[in-house]
Amino acid sequence: MAATIAPTVLAETTDQYKTMMEKIHQLADRVHIDISDGEFAPTFTIGASEAWWPQGWHADIHAMVARPSEYVEQLIALKADLIIFHAEVSEDLLPIMQRIKTAGVKAGIALQRPTVPSAVTPLIEQADHVMIFSGDLGHYGGTASLMQLEKVRLIRAIKPDIEIGWDGGVTLDNAFNLAQGGIDVLNVGGTIAKSTDPAATYKALVSEINKHGVI
Repeated sequence: MAATIAPTVLAETTDQYKTMMEKIHQLADRVHIDISDGEFAPTFTIGASEAWWPQGWHADIHAMVARPSEYVEQLIALKADLIIFHAEVSEDLLPIMQRIKTAGVKAGIALQRPTVPSAVTPLIEQADHVMIFSGDLGHYGGTASLMQLEKVRLIRAIKPDIEIGWDGGVTLDNAFNLAQGGIDVLNVGGTIAKSTDPAATYKALVSEINKHGVI
């Protein structure tokens, strides 16, 4: 499966959100939308009820929230393609993931750097998507720690055909290595959001992940 670039939208206000959407509107048909509660992640973003996207788009919602049970119904109602919660929350995610899947939405989990895949095997077995999180919660940028690519092998040992995403520090310098390392979905925030020419940057990223390695 070819890798995909999904622009990330992280906005504290509805105006910021609209501006970001306008930046990426003509670029991609898959978008990664961050929602944060100010508790699990230190920043507040727009609320779930304020999220929207163009008709026909595929939207992944990354919910950085401490209590997913309080958000799950609202997020399901948005009719996203995928809802991602963090494996590190204190709630039992298994029934929440089952609820998401029963509603016809894909269920995903995000693993922060210290989280070892084997420690959350039941969640990976239940999930449609696992996102390796190498960023800073609630902020654009972060550093892509390529050491985290080792998790790809460990995740696929648990569920071979699962879709694997990456969030945090994707740039033109590392996108090829991430795609070659087995990442299916590269969620790109700051590199596109801070670009003076988002369309050219997006196109360059797509070119990077589709180029052939030199032997």
